[in-house]
Amino acid sequence: MRLITVCTCILIFQISTGQVRLPRLIRDSMVLQRDVKIKLWGWAAPGEKVSIKFNGKKIKARANKEGKWLTYLPAMKAGGPYTMNIDASNHVTIHDILIGDVWLCSGQSNMVHQMILHPERYQKDIVTANYADIRQFWIPTLTDLQKPRDDLPTGYWKSANPDDVLQFSVVAYFFGRMIHEKYHVPIGLINASVGGPPVESWTSEEGLKAFPLVISTIEKNKDTAYVNGINREAFQRNANRRKPQDKGLIGPVPWYDTAYTPKGWRNINIPGYWEDQGIRELNGIVWYRKEIDVPLSMTNVPANIRMGRIVDEDLFYVNGKLIGNTTYQYPQRRYKAPAGLLKPGKNIITIKVTNTAGKGGFVPDKPYYLAANGDTIDLKGDWQYKVADVFPPQQNFGGGGIALDYQPTALYNAMIAPLTNYAIRGVLWYQGEGNTGRPSEYQERLTAMINDWRSKWCCPGRDDFPFLYVQLPNFGDMQYLPSESSWARLRQEQLNTLSVPNTAMAVTIDLGAWNELHPDRKGEIGERLALAAMKISYGEKNIVSSGPLYQSSRIDGNKIIIEFSNVGSGLITNDGEDLAEFAIAGADKKFVWAKAKIVHGTSSGEGDHVLVWNENVSDPLYVRYAWADCPVNPNLYNKEGLPASPFGTDH
Repeated sequence: MRLITVCTCILIFQISTGQVRLPRLIRDSMVLQRDVKIKLWGWAAPGEKVSIKFNGKKIKARANKEGKWLTYLPAMKAGGPYTMNIDASNHVTIHDILIGDVWLCSGQSNMVHQMILHPERYQKDIVTANYADIRQFWIPTLTDLQKPRDDLPTGYWKSANPDDVLQFSVVAYFFGRMIHEKYHVPIGLINASVGGPPVESWTSEEGLKAFPLVISTIEKNKDTAYVNGINREAFQRNANRRKPQDKGLIGPVPWYDTAYTPKGWRNINIPGYWEDQGIRELNGIVWYRKEIDVPLSMTNVPANIRMGRIVDEDLFYVNGKLIGNTTYQYPQRRYKAPAGLLKPGKNIITIKVTNTAGKGGFVPDKPYYLAANGDTIDLKGDWQYKVADVFPPQQNFGGGGIALDYQPTALYNAMIAPLTNYAIRGVLWYQGEGNTGRPSEYQERLTAMINDWRSKWCCPGRDDFPFLYVQLPNFGDMQYLPSESSWARLRQEQLNTLSVPNTAMAVTIDLGAWNELHPDRKGEIGERLALAAMKISYGEKNIVSSGPLYQSSRIDGNKIIIEFSNVGSGLITNDGEDLAEFAIAGADKKFVWAKAKIVHGTSSGEGDHVLVWNENVSDPLYVRYAWADCPVNPNLYNKEGLPASPFGTDH
């Protein structure tokens, strides 16, 4: 009893003496939002007084009975660096604070993708990054299925210099740089993005109230025993499945060893999938081998190896030494052989490739070469292969468990809720790939998230902050006949979401790649978002911030006239050829390719528009443009060089 009393007294003493504590965002080198009240908050002992001095202002606060306090600084102009002093029972000093514009950057992997993953395209931008006033706060992947969190466990503000810019999101950095160079104000970029999850993961429970099935999932997920039970069962299934039996590693001499003598190997081509080269529906382990002749000039120096993309996992050996390993299909393989590993004359490259679903092998239309000392050896062409293991058809690699970051509210609770007290100017959003399996729901779900975030954010007068988002780029196999497309349907849902006030969309149908889910040209995406911001957030009335957007259509005999907004100085084709990628249909919605012609505006006030027809469709009702996962040649632009958004008048 006495021990309990002593412990209780110690606890009471600790609470009563208190220590003011700040949220992770409020720290050295932070950027605060200009021209709005700045909310400051934190924790202290119940009833403890907190005094804050900043930029000539002095404000006070008092912690409530739960030990939480908050207060507001008055709106301030852009400037800095400043120092903030916070006094309670302890003293905290925050250094190097800037006041400028803060943008929340969120979404999937294409918002995650950092400069370090695109070193060749952006080499000059990396080495010349010298922007002390552009700063990023990077949030690691966090989940919570129970409730919104009030703080982050880690995170730091970093400025754009050649070292730290490597961790900046490419999209966010180019956006921030363009805005900073235009308006000369500090830019804060808070990056909360995770590869893969759907939009529902980023929305609060309140924001999903209109979707009963989603709410049912949220309630189930709050039962920790339920979630843990399912994941334990999945773990056990995975533990019990047959382990790979890689013949390339279990023999007397591993296949990557220079002492190994190859027997029974067959010819194959790189790049290419093995299912397209005489191997039917194989999930398993396949080894590749090639002997190359290396000149003396390329030895005794480091060598760079580019092996495009490999589906799915690879181990890469040069002369028996492992120099690289990538565990999933999306990263481009960029490996380095250390000086001295290559030798004059014969060298052996071996690659172990593991594939669990779909086609396995090497993605076409990517770089495949070895470079050293200014010389290059082409690694495309003939290789040899041998199958080392074949996985049973029934083997389940998906696991069947509950992926926490894919669950509704999971990312909102852990990565967005802790931010909502922090004043921002607006949001950059690049997501949608995770919803292409259910594209028809996307407008409703994205609109719910936008309204949810706006309702949750902290600042008076900021409940309609700009929400700027990226329309999905071109990706996937090209089709040369009109067809249905889940990616096109999702782009249409994104286009329709422009009905939400104070939103804008960057069209990127020309910035993707048929064989790359994470295309290189992300800098241009950031700059198109910056154009949108200049228009709707910074009030540039005369700027053309977007390519042509479908506005309306009307039938004129056997033709359909399409009107656009954002025509800028006029409609053009970017290649000087006839308009392409237009399809037309009657009541049966059986689309066929159509002829299309730009009709320029007249002195009577009629603007540029497009005339669409097909002689075999006498009663047309619908038109589609660039309606494909990866349209072949979407060439409708405005004269400012911005592409038209894909659209379908039947949706």
